[in-house]
Amino acid sequence: MVRFFSEVFNGIPLTCGIEDGHVVSLRFGAAPCASPNPDNLWKRVREELREYFAGERRDFDLPLKYGGTAFQRAVWAELLRIPYGRTCSYGELARAVGRSKAARAVGQACRVNPIVILIPCHRVTGADGELTGFAGGTDIKKALLELEGVL
Repeated sequence: MVRFFSEVFNGIPLTCGIEDGHVVSLRFGAAPCASPNPDNLWKRVREELREYFAGERRDFDLPLKYGGTAFQRAVWAELLRIPYGRTCSYGELARAVGRSKAARAVGQACRVNPIVILIPCHRVTGADGELTGFAGGTDIKKALLELEGVL
């Protein structure tokens, strides 16, 4: 059973889902039915997110588990390879997963990314560097990229 925990980090409300010792979701927004008793993994998630938002953490060391289609999983795995403080375009990401004409499909996979920030879909931009669509809104995308020193 998934347990949900919510907290606000730098003004950004996040809800984390944890199941069987893995982070299975991290979404923007607060969950009204968040679990009242934090477990050890939530404590680690919370600490790593606090460090990230304080500019002290560049990589996360948390166990993740996610489903999705084979294509989505390939995109998400490639997102995990984008280093802190760097961006790539949807087209570059499409080429990296071997589907050079699938930039829009890559965008869809980013849109349904179940574990935002930890799987850094905010690091993907339009071909011209434009901050295009993002589940949390372009203001949050901009704030995350500013935090990482990209903008």
